[in-house]
Amino acid sequence: MEATLKKVLVLGGTRFFGKRLVHLLIESGADVTVATRGLTEVDLPPQVKRLVVDRDDKASLAIAGEEQWDIVYDNICYSYQNALDACEVFRGKVGKYVLTSTLSVYDYAEQALKEEEFDPYTYPLRPGTREGVSYQEGKRQAEAVFFQTDAFPVVAVRFPIVLAEEDYTRRLHFHVEHVHEEQPIGLENPQATMCFIHAGEAARFLQWAGTGSVTGPVNANSHGTVTLQALLDNIAQAVGKPARIQPETAPSDQSPFGFPHSFFMDNSKAAAAGFAFLTLESWLPALIQTIAKETMHAKA
Repeated sequence: MEATLKKVLVLGGTRFFGKRLVHLLIESGADVTVATRGLTEVDLPPQVKRLVVDRDDKASLAIAGEEQWDIVYDNICYSYQNALDACEVFRGKVGKYVLTSTLSVYDYAEQALKEEEFDPYTYPLRPGTREGVSYQEGKRQAEAVFFQTDAFPVVAVRFPIVLAEEDYTRRLHFHVEHVHEEQPIGLENPQATMCFIHAGEAARFLQWAGTGSVTGPVNANSHGTVTLQALLDNIAQAVGKPARIQPETAPSDQSPFGFPHSFFMDNSKAAAAGFAFLTLESWLPALIQTIAKETMHAKA
C-alpha cells in the first residue's frame, strides 16, 4: 500500500468479502477501522479498530466523519439517503471513496453490459430511504447521489453475485442441496447467461480500486460466463444425481439465480486499468465440488 494511503475505514467489514477485504488491508500494513452496528461478535485481526455506527442514522455516521481517512470502503449503502449522509459527513475528510455497487443497477440484456449502460451522472435523483424502493433503485440512487454531488473521488464497484464457501446467503449451496436431495429447482430460463465473482477476488478488487487511479463506475466479474443449465449440469455431475429443473415450483424451491433473462457484464474497463481477473473456470467448478462434498458429508 502506498505511504499516503494508510488510514482506512470499512463500513460493513465483518462478513464475507468485506471481512476478506479487512484481512487484505491489514496484511498490506494499513491502519484499519471497521464500522458496524456492533450487534454480532466477529473475529477480526487484533490490529483492527472498531466503531459502532448505525449506517441509517446520519448523527451516528458522523462519528466516523470526525477523522480524516485515506480510503473509505462502503459495503452497506443502499439508498439515496445513505449516500447523501455519507457525502455530507465525509466531505473534505476522505481521499477516495469506494462504493460497493451491483450488477443490479442494469436491466437484463443478451449482451455483456458495459458501464455506460447505466449512467449515474444523469440519473434522476429521487430522495428517500431504503424503505419502499427496490434493491436496484436503491443502488441506482446511491450511485447517482455520489457522482452528482461530487463531494470526493468515488469509484462504484459493480459486482455480480459473489460466491464462496462462507456465503451467508447460501445461494449456490441451495442448488447443491436441492440436487442432492432430488428436489425440484424452479428456473424460468435455464439458458440465461450469468457471470460471477469469487469473494476472494471481490476483496482483492476492492483493495485495488481503493489504491489505484480508477474512478467512476467499474464492473468487476471473473472472466467468462455460464448458463444456468450448465451450472446445474456441473452441480449434478459433482453430486452424482440429476438436477430436476422445472419452470414453476413452490416458492421455497425457486432458484435464487432464477433470472428470466441473461444478466452479465463486460469487465474490460478494469482489465484495461490493470486488474488481473480470474477466469470463472479456474474456481467455480472447484467451489461446486467443495460444497457438494460438504453437503454429502452432512447428509450422510
